[in-house]
Amino acid sequence: MPGLKYMSGFGNEHVSEDPRCPGALPEGQNNPQVCPYGLYAEQLSGSAFTCPRPTNKRSWLYRILPSVCHKPFQPLEEGHLTHNWDDIEPDPNQLRWKPFEIPKVSQNKLDFVSGLHTLCGAGEPRGRNGIAIHIFVCNTSMLDRCFYNSDGDFLIVPQQGKLLITTEFGKLLVEPNEICVIQQGMRFSVEVFGETRGYILEVYGAHFELPDLGAIGANGLANPRDFLVPVAWYEDCQVPGGYTVISKYQGKLFAAQQDFSPFNVVAWHGNYTPYKYNLDNFMVINAVAFDHADPSIFTVLTAKSTRPGVALADFVIFPPRWGVANNTFRPPYYHRNCMSEFMGLIRGHYEAKEEGFQPGGASLHSMMTPHGPDADCFEKASKAKLEPERVAEGTMAFMFESSFSLAVTKWGLKTSNRLDKNYYKCWEPLKSHFNPNCK
Repeated sequence: MPGLKYMSGFGNEHVSEDPRCPGALPEGQNNPQVCPYGLYAEQLSGSAFTCPRPTNKRSWLYRILPSVCHKPFQPLEEGHLTHNWDDIEPDPNQLRWKPFEIPKVSQNKLDFVSGLHTLCGAGEPRGRNGIAIHIFVCNTSMLDRCFYNSDGDFLIVPQQGKLLITTEFGKLLVEPNEICVIQQGMRFSVEVFGETRGYILEVYGAHFELPDLGAIGANGLANPRDFLVPVAWYEDCQVPGGYTVISKYQGKLFAAQQDFSPFNVVAWHGNYTPYKYNLDNFMVINAVAFDHADPSIFTVLTAKSTRPGVALADFVIFPPRWGVANNTFRPPYYHRNCMSEFMGLIRGHYEAKEEGFQPGGASLHSMMTPHGPDADCFEKASKAKLEPERVAEGTMAFMFESSFSLAVTKWGLKTSNRLDKNYYKCWEPLKSHFNPNCK
């Protein structure tokens, strides 16, 4: 949206005040007896007070009215949002979904919250350990209502249609090929501009971090400077008909009423913020001699578990890049994994399966379920003349990889009616090339 401004830096200590109220931030302290402009001071904590400094997350918000001014929360119909992983029997098969359908406004008006559909997940929010993967489809903007997640962080990947996200910290415009992260507890509302679809990775109990670079060195992959944070923006707005604040709490939805906009933060400072990132800014690293590097080299963000080197979830992308490896089968290798691999496609054609895996669709290769290139891809890549070539030009595929064994919901397996029951057939034409007399 023209005119939107951002601050750059991942996890930085940011300071911002709406230019309509210069000097709104208190000087030299967080919680003065009287705040400038008669504002209320409110701290939003994203970590325990006693966390080590590198992981301590909090921001101070200076607002017209504090968040506590609302009527009691009441249960709200969850629709297809769930964390019940036992609703249907597990399915270890390779799974692929056709593009998820976006209803027409005339058929069913859905905003971002009512359009949330849980596809798979594991763990549970009360224990603060687990993840969920949701699909969102919507065709109308959120009007006089906002949402916040008490259970964890949302990593949002729009695939069709842009999102104008108003948060307590300011506004973010997030378009396809960008992502945004709305962290636990942050209130936001989503405006859309037509039929809109995308993917969400929800993580309970950890925040997303940049991956360690190890021998790569100080620079590479997603650089901290390319993450953008909104600048303060407020509205002093009374809503006589009632403003609805929706909370996702212990996997359930609840709604509370108040008579003013929650986006009334005039100034703020801290390191606990929403942020966005353009995937085109990813600095790709690849094998330049032989063999196929593991996909971990394409990690944008990670949510770490308590086990060193093992993630609750990684967000990985497969961007346009050069392929130059000699004497190498260049597409992804055949694989069985102790991790779960969920893939989505934002645009273009994924190299290992150019047919069937479509933008707006998805696949899930569960723990230890074999997967790899289809027969057509194998035959072509095995006979191709190996020259430097552009790979995935015009394409952006991504993966949510998790150490959890993911259960698929009833909506994912049945109700959505988007499961491709012929997926397994893409490997059936693979044939044996074994000849014991010919090395």
